[in-house]
Amino acid sequence: MTLLDSLGRRMLFAFDPETAHGLSIAALKSGLPVGCAPRPDPRLAVTIADIAFPNPLGMAAGYDKNAEVPDALLGLGFGFAEVGTVTPLAQSGNPRPRMFRLTEDNAVINRLGFNNEGHDACERRLRARNGKPGIVGVNIGANKDSDDRTGDYVLGISRFARHASYLTVNISSPNTPGLRNLQARESLAELLSRVVAARAETGRTVPIFLKIAPDLHEAELEDIAAEVVEKGIEGVIVSNTTITRPRLASRHATETGGLSGKPLFERSTAVLARMRKLVGKSCAIIGVGGVDSADTALEKIRAGADLVQLYSCMVFEGPSLPGRILRGLPKLLDREGVSSISELRDSRLHQWAAKPL
Repeated sequence: MTLLDSLGRRMLFAFDPETAHGLSIAALKSGLPVGCAPRPDPRLAVTIADIAFPNPLGMAAGYDKNAEVPDALLGLGFGFAEVGTVTPLAQSGNPRPRMFRLTEDNAVINRLGFNNEGHDACERRLRARNGKPGIVGVNIGANKDSDDRTGDYVLGISRFARHASYLTVNISSPNTPGLRNLQARESLAELLSRVVAARAETGRTVPIFLKIAPDLHEAELEDIAAEVVEKGIEGVIVSNTTITRPRLASRHATETGGLSGKPLFERSTAVLARMRKLVGKSCAIIGVGGVDSADTALEKIRAGADLVQLYSCMVFEGPSLPGRILRGLPKLLDREGVSSISELRDSRLHQWAAKPL
C-alpha cells in the first residue's frame, strides 16, 4: 500500500462505509490523482466473447452503481469496468446502516438492496460517453417490488444493448428477497430465453454474462451450466457475495447480508473451477471474490477464469491496488516462462474443482 493509499484509508475510515463510498466516487469525478495506471503489457491482453480486453482485471459491479465514473476507473488501470446493478425504476434500497467493514477480516458485509437511480439516469450517462474508448459493461437487475422480474431484465437488455460492451444478468444478490430463485432451472430457462430474444430484437450481438451466487450446490451448478450452454450465453461471472459465514474475527460478522472480500476467495474460486468443468473450454468465465494481489488474481485464472474482477479488497488496499496487480502479473509470467497470461488458464483447474464447498 502506498503512502497516499494509507492516508486515504485513514481519512475514509473516519466515515461510515456508505459515506466513504460516496466520497471515493466524488474523488474520482473530480479528477484527483488517486492512482496511477501502469504501462500496458501485451502479455496481459485477453480476448473473450469477441471483445479484446487490454488486461484481465476489471472493477466489479456494485461500486459505480449509476455509471458516474467508468472512465475514471479505467484510468486506474482496469482493463474494463462494470457499472450497476441498475434496475428499471430508481429505488432507495434497504434501510441504513446496510454496509459494514470487517476490518480484521479484510471483508465487507452489505445488504444494500440494489439502491440505484434507475435506467433513465444510467442511460443518460452512458449515452454521453458513446464513442469513447474503453470496455464498460452494464449489470442489470430487477426492482424489489416488480410484478415481472424477468421482464425487468428484458427491459435492461433492450435499454442498454446499444451502450454496453457487454451485459450482465445479475440474479445472485442475496439482498433482494426471492431474487436468487431465478437461478432455479425452470425459472432460469425462461429468463435466459427472454433476454436472448430481447437481444436479438436490438439488432446488436452484445455479449451476455450471467452472474451467479457462490452458495450453490453441485446439482444447481449443473443446471445453470446446462442452461448457459443451451441458450448460448457467452459467459458466467463467478461469483456474487455469500450468505455463508466462515470463521470471522470482526464484531460485524453476524450482520445479515452478503459477505465479500478476502474470506470469499476460497469458496468462490472452488465454484469457479466447477463451473469451468461444466461449461467447457469455450465459455467465458470472470472470477470474482477476494482478489487482493497479483497472486490471487492469477490463481483465479489458474482455476479457470479468463478475467477477474475486484471491489471489496480495494476498500482496504486503496486505489493503487489495480496498478500493483497489473505490475505484479508480468513478473509472475516471467517466473512461469509464458508469453501470455491465457496460457495459465486451467493450470490448477482440477485442484480447485476438487475442493469441498
